[in-house]
Amino acid sequence: MERNRNLNRGWLFHLGDEPGADYMGWDDRAWHKVTLPHDWSVEHPFDRRHSSGTGYLPGGTAWYRKHFELEEETAGKRVRVTFGGVYKNASVWINSNYLGKRPYGYSTFTYDISAFVRPGENVLAVRVEHEETADSRWFTGSGIYRDVTLTVTDPCSFETDGVFISTEKLENGAATLRIRYEAADGDVFPFAVFAPDGSIADAGAGTEPEGELTLTVDDPLLWSPDDPVLYSLDCRVQKDGAITDTLRIPFGIRTIRFDGDTGFYLNDENIKLKGVCVHHDAGALGAAVPKEVWARRLEKLKSAGCNAIRTAHNPPDPHLLELCDEMGFLVMDEAFDEWEGPKNKWWQGHNVYPPKRFGYAADFPEWHKTDLEAMVKRDRNHPSVILWSIGNEIDYPNDPYVTPLFDEVLGNNDANKPTAERRYDPKKPDASRLAVVARELCGIVHALDRTRPVTSALSFPELSNRTGYADALDVVGYNYKEQFYEEDHRTYPGRVIYGSENGKGAREWAFVRDNDYICGQFLWTGVDFLGECPGWPRRISQAGILDLAGYEKPNYWYRKAMWDEGGEPFARLSACPAAIRWSSPDAERRAWVKWKPFPRRPRRDGREEEPEIPEDPEHPVMRVGCVTNAKEAELFLNGVSLGKKNLAAEGDGYRVTWEVPYEDGELLVIAGEARDRLVTPGAAQRLTLAPVPLYEVGSDFYQIEISLLGGEGMPAAEDESVRIQLVGDGELMGIENGSPDDLTPYASNTRRTFMGRAIAYIRARDEVTVYAESESGMRETVKIG
Repeated sequence: MERNRNLNRGWLFHLGDEPGADYMGWDDRAWHKVTLPHDWSVEHPFDRRHSSGTGYLPGGTAWYRKHFELEEETAGKRVRVTFGGVYKNASVWINSNYLGKRPYGYSTFTYDISAFVRPGENVLAVRVEHEETADSRWFTGSGIYRDVTLTVTDPCSFETDGVFISTEKLENGAATLRIRYEAADGDVFPFAVFAPDGSIADAGAGTEPEGELTLTVDDPLLWSPDDPVLYSLDCRVQKDGAITDTLRIPFGIRTIRFDGDTGFYLNDENIKLKGVCVHHDAGALGAAVPKEVWARRLEKLKSAGCNAIRTAHNPPDPHLLELCDEMGFLVMDEAFDEWEGPKNKWWQGHNVYPPKRFGYAADFPEWHKTDLEAMVKRDRNHPSVILWSIGNEIDYPNDPYVTPLFDEVLGNNDANKPTAERRYDPKKPDASRLAVVARELCGIVHALDRTRPVTSALSFPELSNRTGYADALDVVGYNYKEQFYEEDHRTYPGRVIYGSENGKGAREWAFVRDNDYICGQFLWTGVDFLGECPGWPRRISQAGILDLAGYEKPNYWYRKAMWDEGGEPFARLSACPAAIRWSSPDAERRAWVKWKPFPRRPRRDGREEEPEIPEDPEHPVMRVGCVTNAKEAELFLNGVSLGKKNLAAEGDGYRVTWEVPYEDGELLVIAGEARDRLVTPGAAQRLTLAPVPLYEVGSDFYQIEISLLGGEGMPAAEDESVRIQLVGDGELMGIENGSPDDLTPYASNTRRTFMGRAIAYIRARDEVTVYAESESGMRETVKIG
């Protein structure tokens, strides 16, 4: 009998409250059929009546029902159902029996339904309530947006997340592994370690339902970002000589160590954390992100030299951690964005007052221990996880915690903050409370896992150093506070410091590169994300080095030049108006991967505004940037050299710029053995569809890259709308182009390209033919499945 059964297919969905739908016999024949993971928010249009912080998409209340059959032999078995994530306020019933609720939308939770299921038909009912969308500072999604799994075992079986394997030590060419386990009954508990080649490396057994043992692996293959080798642990429960439960847990053999003077060590090798923060959505797919989408993103981040991921600011999808194990990323696994005090939630545009203050703070007092324990127990077997984070910017000044130590203070993201909001107000919660809560949370984590340190991303370390909050942590993260690294290293001997959230410039990286005691950094962010947008009609944050469709942005190559210095030679060009500084927030949004004069831009009132260029608009001066890992770069315009520049002397070591009067033709850069070119784009001549290779054989989820090309295979001058149609047993899940202000509903089968590109997400259960047609009549087809 199969132990774990995926329950994602065949759910019935109803948007709106339906009192009585918990009843097993409820008439749900008219309900909509859906496949999980499912996010109903992205099935509806963008609307400025909804919160800007969560991307102008709706919430609401909805019901899900799942009819499923159990065989006769399941009678007397132990049956559990696990929800990977439901946003939010999930209430669950089985066969009309109420099981409980889970407010936090990011927690994985399990119910034992053995007493209520029966051979034959069974019905799960789930009510999801997400009425207030100004409950987060980023897009959350709505619904059962992660997997649902049914586990059927003998009553003598392991508890949920009841086995924990860790590397105790590496010594004399051998690895000592410690196994802690918890089972419901049984008399013998055999464990065996299987090497990657399938051989048994060691085996042993426990004799009590709860216990621990050690195993030894000689000449182990060590897990690392460069060589993410995975072993597996075979775990069994025996009762009266019979095997009653079996499971396999993939794991890696590795050690970690943090040192306040010399940084981070993996397997006793000193390495820098080259990390990015990621939120959990994928644009058109909302929060229901298939593993294949994460794999494509991670492959690109890996190519840029990235070796670490911070799960901002909530427990991640388990598939993301599986990929980090398999592909070799180090993970900072984060639990919360707020504790007892609610943060400002922007709903009319970023930093537009007044805010709302809904969110997890209302549930934290009752649920924080349960939610934190669930995250640690679920994720502690992943070799990729090296840090447990108990919070993000909980100490953000005056949001809501205050202190008499600072009469007036601004945070790192406080544009337009009214004077009254900057001042000390004794009627607000006192920041000294944070040290008390931090100590409690650290204790909860340490009780379950002492092999990894506990951290938190501090927004206001100059305060948290004085309240005891920083001292409560094993490792201290600083958000955008590089200026305190040196001083705090001297003042707090032995403190482990790293950048938990950082800007993308060369200066920020130099603090890490040039100081042994700084463990690394995490850029804000790896990928653009829905929400946290400045205001209508902008629907996303463009903080990523990849856009929302997963394509590389200019800062991607900039970071690659810093992080991949010893890699293959490369160079990348981009251009923007000379009036735009590279360091400005607008630089990424308005940097072109085409060589063309900067066009007039539509204003919010629909008219056009003049380009921000003081020169002749027919011959504007453009700023051309080259990022490269070479020492020198020479730029040519239509074959004429515009000069050779030394990256260190005339740039920041990774990027140099030229100001170039525009003329049609070709820009070419030669940087050592690398070269890159931009050409004046022509009219669209060809529409192409390119399926992304599947990460896992047998997957039914496809990503089709859409390109609108001009001459020489370069992106076309103008974007066009592209319509997608399917023939066969398939479903168009959405089309994403990464454009920040494209408000086309995600439910549409038509979307405009952006910079000549878009990506279509398709679920194909059998062979499917994908037809694409542009508004100018170009057509293309591709078969998948």
